[in-house]
Amino acid sequence: MPATVILGAQWGDEGKGKITDLYSQNADVVVRYQGGNNAGHTIVVDGERFALSLIPSGVLYPQVTPVIGNGTVVDPGVMLAEMDALEARGIDPSRVRVSSNAHVIMPYHRKLDAILERFLGKQQIGTTKRGIGPAYMDKYSRFGIRMQDLFDPKIFHQKLEVVLKDKNKQLQKVYNQLPLDLDDIYEEYLGYADRLQDHVTDTSLLVWEAIHEGKNVLFEGAQGTLLDIDHGTYPFVTSSNPTAGGATTGSGIGPRDIDRVIGVAKAYITRVGTGPFPTELHDETGERMIEIGGEYGVVTGRRRRTGWLDAVALRYSARVNGLTDIALTKLDILSNFDTLKIGIAYDSLGERYNEFPRQQRVLYNCHPVYEELDGWGEDITGVRTYEDLPDAAKAYVERIEELAGVPVSSIGVGPGREATIDRPLP
Repeated sequence: MPATVILGAQWGDEGKGKITDLYSQNADVVVRYQGGNNAGHTIVVDGERFALSLIPSGVLYPQVTPVIGNGTVVDPGVMLAEMDALEARGIDPSRVRVSSNAHVIMPYHRKLDAILERFLGKQQIGTTKRGIGPAYMDKYSRFGIRMQDLFDPKIFHQKLEVVLKDKNKQLQKVYNQLPLDLDDIYEEYLGYADRLQDHVTDTSLLVWEAIHEGKNVLFEGAQGTLLDIDHGTYPFVTSSNPTAGGATTGSGIGPRDIDRVIGVAKAYITRVGTGPFPTELHDETGERMIEIGGEYGVVTGRRRRTGWLDAVALRYSARVNGLTDIALTKLDILSNFDTLKIGIAYDSLGERYNEFPRQQRVLYNCHPVYEELDGWGEDITGVRTYEDLPDAAKAYVERIEELAGVPVSSIGVGPGREATIDRPLP
């Protein structure tokens, strides 16, 4: 490996869980470097489905140390519930480690997240209301509570008292809500600390030592490139950096330690929540993609918006992440369509764009320029070698490579681990 980043190359929901799971077979450490329990990974193992929202996918392998890095925001209640659920299914969660510098999602974060989203009305961002954004806001305003604070009751009480005084003012005077009780929160989170004590550590040192001992380390991103706080379709983005740069800041290692960046992309494209989506389909084809592809969010169950593959966005993702290769997922879903389309450029306000436009006004007025390709119209879920794919399917994959400027190293033809075609890099 030895240090590889796996990230979403689109708007999230690309199937990163499956790809991370495949690479975790040979990993020693798997690191989640940003986001919180606002994103989910679905993994199918021998027909059994695992849905993870916070703990890294590598937890399913006994040799892996799953790490939640400093760039994440952690809801301790969710983390413990997820660990308990894994243990109930025979998976050992004692190996999970979380950074002492990771910020904690508090009850007022969740409450404010829901209130703020309602307050925006038609301008809603589409947040999951899990408290992620408000937790990051407190982090960057230097108002946050970190995991390490939970293990010093005096410091934790002092910090909580100061923060809650401010939050309760907002809740009462701005939003006409009841205040939260300091003692209730204090006791609840000290209870979490008792159970998490063996899991909290200096994960930056842990990961650095693993890399320099020659172990295989995998960095697992949540959400996707186009939801990045800096490089996504702002303001309809997440509150962290899912891009490759986030792997270094979110885990505490340097960029020289990373030698491969795999972008996971669906053979078509989806998006959850509001925001621009140039190739979105509002017709029967889009409805069929949703139903055949099972396009509903892992965490929220929300119905995803669907569209044809957007090569402009994929090329942009390859550039900002420095992708070395692409893992293409759900190619089998396109077996159900006679003719396929790829968006190769945009027309907006009388101009043609071959590169992803940065102006919000331009992006909202984009109309895709499509290139049509033949479908293959046959079931490919049993195919295990690239040579055995139908010619039209191979032509589709190779056209994606040309348009993105990045080789496709693996192809998903079904939800299970085994339903993957490995394709050696040039």
